Amino acid sequence: MEKSSKIYIAGRNGMVGSSIEKEFRRRGYENIIGLSSKVLDLRDQAAVERYFRHEKPDYVILSAAKVGGIAANISRPAEFLYDNLAIQNNVIHFSYQYNVKKLLFLASSCVYPRLSPQPMKEDYLLEGKLEPTNEGYAIAKIAGLKLCQMYNQQYGTDFISVMPCNLYGYGDNFDPQNSHVVAGLIRKFHEAKQQNRDFIEVWGTGNARRELMFNEDLADACVFLFESYSGNDFFNVGTGKDVSIRELSGLVKKVVGYEGEIRFDITKPDGMPQKLMDVTRLKEAGWEYKTELEDGIKKTYEWFLTHVK
Repeated sequence: MEKSSKIYIAGRNGMVGSSIEKEFRRRGYENIIGLSSKVLDLRDQAAVERYFRHEKPDYVILSAAKVGGIAANISRPAEFLYDNLAIQNNVIHFSYQYNVKKLLFLASSCVYPRLSPQPMKEDYLLEGKLEPTNEGYAIAKIAGLKLCQMYNQQYGTDFISVMPCNLYGYGDNFDPQNSHVVAGLIRKFHEAKQQNRDFIEVWGTGNARRELMFNEDLADACVFLFESYSGNDFFNVGTGKDVSIRELSGLVKKVVGYEGEIRFDITKPDGMPQKLMDVTRLKEAGWEYKTELEDGIKKTYEWFLTHVK
């Protein structure tokens, strides 16, 4: 890649897209484009085609997606399936039609079967039933990954995919209804501390286990693969370590400085029992994560305090 190449980041303003842009710029790439969803609705096929025809990007990062935590996925499964399918289909197809040299698609660890052997290897994809609480989102992400592979097979494109584990970090969504687990816990503990509450409630038993990665580490991995890999494999991107929701809650409580009680609402679902990924393929390619969980939560809480009301 030349440093002057035009790089289109779909989802540029989101947590993942903004961190990937920051990493590209750190490495000397300056010609980066992308519009907010308010200006360019990626579900609109005609609008996406016009954008590609006008801009003619050399490279594409597809990080745009409709995302949310377990509550949002349960309540709006059709939106998570339709919106993500539409976004992916449009960006991937017009990347092919307008001769994009390379595309990177961000899938998700939720594509693996609910009861997948742990840690989850890339080969376990489609080996069992999905987790019902995020099935719509998972099906869409599987479709995007397969679309990339099949465009490569049929058209000779260079479209690669990564499977990030659960993410958190700068620019996360801290909305009480739509946040992922780390951001949701940070907000919950922070507000409980401010309001001097005696306890807070966390969904589920606390026994489900999650692998968590700081978003700047993901960005580093994505740009590393974008610069160094071409082929039809896809890569798990994670730390290779996980924690229980109970352990994570205790860690966030410590970082925030909340002194009350944690109660687990066992009437609410846990989601997948465990989502630990095998990151051997990525390590063998030459990349490993840098940010340990407590350090990443501290950085994220500091960002929250200065950016979120």
